[in-house]
Amino acid sequence: MDKRTIPLLFSLALSSTVSVQAADLAGKWKTIDDKTGYARAEVLISKLKDGSYSGKITKVHAIPNRPAISHCEKCEGKLKNAPLLGLPILSGFQLSGKKDNEYINGKVIDPLSGHMYQGKGQLNARGNVLTLRGYVGTTLLGRTVSWIRIE
Repeated sequence: MDKRTIPLLFSLALSSTVSVQAADLAGKWKTIDDKTGYARAEVLISKLKDGSYSGKITKVHAIPNRPAISHCEKCEGKLKNAPLLGLPILSGFQLSGKKDNEYINGKVIDPLSGHMYQGKGQLNARGNVLTLRGYVGTTLLGRTVSWIRIE
């Protein structure tokens, strides 16, 4: 091998490892109830033309020994009593730019309480677990919700 090609191959290998992109948030996710460990819903997250992400519930799972919830009874405004299927549960999330796999400036609705929270999320390094945190102002809420990628 020519001595001049070794530095070229090394620089190509180095540039390919440095240019790793953040995992994309778009896809199908299963939300996990942090208190019971059971799956609560499946959500399809889509990337919009402006680069932000939104998500809608596509399937609802009942927790054993609890009544199934089919509508957002405690939601406010136009979402009051809206069916959970198709409910826009997540909106406005954008890739941070400061930290790899961090998504910020989003809004998340908790269908059980009807509250809408400011949110941010972090994808793990493999891109298959999303950890969402909800905030009111700058105060972190007591719950952290895990989402598992299913597609």
